[in-house]
Amino acid sequence: MTGPAVLITGAGGYLGSQLVTALAAGRAKVSRVVAADVRETPAERRLPGVEYVSADVRSPALIRLFDQYKVDTVVHLASIVTPGPESNRDIEYSVDVKGTENVLVACLITGVKKIIVSSSGAAYGYHPDNPAWITEDWPLRGNAAFAYAHHKRLVEEMLARWRVEHPELQQVVFRIGTILGETVRNQITDLFEKRRLLAIRGSDSPFVFIWDQDVVGCLLRAIETDKTGIYNVAGDGVLTIHEIAAKLGKPCLVLPAGLLRIALGVLKPLGLTQYGPEQLDFLRYRPVLDNTRLKTEFGYVPQLSSAQVFEFYMRTHGHGA
Repeated sequence: MTGPAVLITGAGGYLGSQLVTALAAGRAKVSRVVAADVRETPAERRLPGVEYVSADVRSPALIRLFDQYKVDTVVHLASIVTPGPESNRDIEYSVDVKGTENVLVACLITGVKKIIVSSSGAAYGYHPDNPAWITEDWPLRGNAAFAYAHHKRLVEEMLARWRVEHPELQQVVFRIGTILGETVRNQITDLFEKRRLLAIRGSDSPFVFIWDQDVVGCLLRAIETDKTGIYNVAGDGVLTIHEIAAKLGKPCLVLPAGLLRIALGVLKPLGLTQYGPEQLDFLRYRPVLDNTRLKTEFGYVPQLSSAQVFEFYMRTHGHGA
């Protein structure tokens, strides 16, 4: 089969495994699929036509791996989204930032033509002066208080330098909103599982959602076409925390910002909550992603709106008013 030889980093993760499944099913024309992950894929989970390799994005051996498989397209999904109990900021930085740099170096040395990177709307940061709708031209200000947001910002600043210094390596960068799907579980869905949803007085806490299959669709289109550029990936529309609570049939616990900051500052050290005082801004100043460029320039229209994918999430997770 003609088409690019594709290697996916983080292929065993939530998005990576779905992309590998889609490629194995022939949903894009590719000549090779290499699924790379730091964890070895069990034999029973391996799909025909996919070559599975164990690889750490931080390892110098990545160069040899790319060369061995004659890779010309890399989909870089490896990052730490939900840190485990053994994780710390240094480990997360080494994977998210230094790991990305190592992938870029391996791409350059082995002649990879295109890299497709999963970034995040979190790279814009959580700030009171964020506009109502954020376009791709808005500055990246991922807060230092949030490892994930800060690292995505640092990665994107690195990618911007590489676009200038190494234009021969084409880039597609997806700034992805909150992903929901049939099997999703993350820090945000944990909020929706509570008996009462937390709300901050005076803030709508807006959420933009994207269906996981729409993210896969964007990745497939980036692999198959000659498109490059930076794109917000989000469904149409927005849901406020109060609208989400109403859909779930749950009450909202509305607290003043100052009181909530004090409460989280006391409860987290005691192990009574996973959220610290910094989560206040995470809820209060959520970046709302404008998807116009995704639809008009990249040519992908999300199948589900924010409201529709949230309703899908509720059905598949047993929620309902």
